[in-house]
Amino acid sequence: MELEKYRVYSEMARGIRKAPLVFKNANVFYAHAGEFKKGDVAVADGMILGTGCYHGEEEIDLTGKYLCPGFVDSHLHLESTLVTPGELIRQAAQCGTTTFIVDPHESANVSGTDGIDYILEQTEDVPANVYVMMPSCVPATHVDDNGCILTAGKMKTYLENPRILGLGEVMDAVSVINGSVSMHEKLSLFQNRIRDGHAPFLAAGDLAAYVLAGIATDHECVDYEYAMEECRNGMQVLIREGSAARNLDAIVSGLVKHHTDTSGFCFCTDDKHIEDIRREGHINYNVRRSVELGLSPEQALQMATIQAAKCYGLTHLGAIAPGCQADLVVLEDLDTMKVRDVYHKGIRIVKDEKKEIRPCAPDLKNTVHLKSFDKKDLQLLHHGGKAHVLQMMEGQIVTRDIVEDVPFVEENGEKIFASDAVYQKIAVIERHKCTGKVGVGIVKGFGLQGGAIASSVSHDSHNLIVIGDNDHDMYLAVQELVRTQGGYTLVENGKVYDTLPLPVMGLMSDEGYEKVNDLLARMIPKAHAMGIKQGFDPFITLSFMALPVIPDIRVTPRGVYLVNEDRLLTSPFEK
Repeated sequence: MELEKYRVYSEMARGIRKAPLVFKNANVFYAHAGEFKKGDVAVADGMILGTGCYHGEEEIDLTGKYLCPGFVDSHLHLESTLVTPGELIRQAAQCGTTTFIVDPHESANVSGTDGIDYILEQTEDVPANVYVMMPSCVPATHVDDNGCILTAGKMKTYLENPRILGLGEVMDAVSVINGSVSMHEKLSLFQNRIRDGHAPFLAAGDLAAYVLAGIATDHECVDYEYAMEECRNGMQVLIREGSAARNLDAIVSGLVKHHTDTSGFCFCTDDKHIEDIRREGHINYNVRRSVELGLSPEQALQMATIQAAKCYGLTHLGAIAPGCQADLVVLEDLDTMKVRDVYHKGIRIVKDEKKEIRPCAPDLKNTVHLKSFDKKDLQLLHHGGKAHVLQMMEGQIVTRDIVEDVPFVEENGEKIFASDAVYQKIAVIERHKCTGKVGVGIVKGFGLQGGAIASSVSHDSHNLIVIGDNDHDMYLAVQELVRTQGGYTLVENGKVYDTLPLPVMGLMSDEGYEKVNDLLARMIPKAHAMGIKQGFDPFITLSFMALPVIPDIRVTPRGVYLVNEDRLLTSPFEK
């Protein structure tokens, strides 16, 4: 800071000169101390000058209201919201989230560095702080078929970008633990920066080896016990509450029950649809729900602000203190945590402000390419005996590998798997390089009847994924996604019920969140009416069934993958 400017600010901080903006009579949350205290907050040029008793050229009376630092989403994928990055940021910012730690590995898996550049460009001038973690696992594992490969060499050009904070979630834990040269090149590249983790259900020794590599965070904990194991190993636990993976209740209930120190915890959304953000909120929902579960408002707010900022080395954020950026949230009360106003750098965010959606390069809207795909590619021969079945879990993205007898019919002397009310077929079709690979498996617990559901959002390689109870409707669903160059679609009894086109890399719509919301409001209830259980977000849950870093069993274009055994089956009937 220039000396002359400091002298002016110093006079304002001491009350000798009026500050340009003062928030008066607020219940101010002091994140460092974890307490509320009534007073004023002085602001100049987007920076907090001081708290106490001030007069300003402009004064905003907040009598009876609560003034908090802007919230931090410690880990999210902008692509998973289905709208363009700028639209998502503007919607979530209205909920009080002013800082976003973004991992663009969805875009990178489809379009490589062009996808990363798209995320950076689209978030340059939004009313929030958007930082990016460099994707570490593109592809996620050795069994993936994605669009691009991101090496340590390609990452080097991004190191000087001030918005690149560190290395994104390291999903390939096996490569870390076994000392893979290519993986450790990436870890070394970011040795002086934050390195995010992705470590569900690692054994004690494996978890120790994983942390030993310098990985500092994880957002994959689904219960309190494993979260504490990570805490004991020195990791910062990012409690996830998204659209499909909802882990907050289990973890926070444990924190409350055991009176656990919460300093090792933050909040994140990971993957949350725009309609869920509009309906229930963003990080403010995590705060509110934690308080409902018994956590003190002060603890919940620290997890949403200062603790996340410290974790990512953002010392100018997460607190109302001299020198911090004036990112502020005005709450009506501490019970509902209702957000009244949000300020970014001292400027109030206008609710539902319309902004022109930035265009993207034409190549990013031409990413769904199949070889010769035929309905016969979906046929699943029954080889006799029991089959590995992907048991889906309501409210979770983890699955169970169960081995059971499954139904079949005989056609032309061959036994063929036949879907019924319990078991349906799942297929994943490679869509990047026209390899013609199609993996077919069996799911249980989803419940879809009378049609098919399909998506080009299929973590993290984003091939086409479809579940159905008959091959004809599954084939129609895949063809529909080729036509729209990506999206969500529902087919019922031989006809396309509706489709949400997602033409930007097969991940996002550039038609505006209103259209996305309208279509999802029509399609999601229809999917439930077709038998999908209420505990599932139909499309988000579907999108995780091909991700080979989440236990126990997945389906990839190469076949059924047993995660815990790192074993690929060309048929679910293999031993």
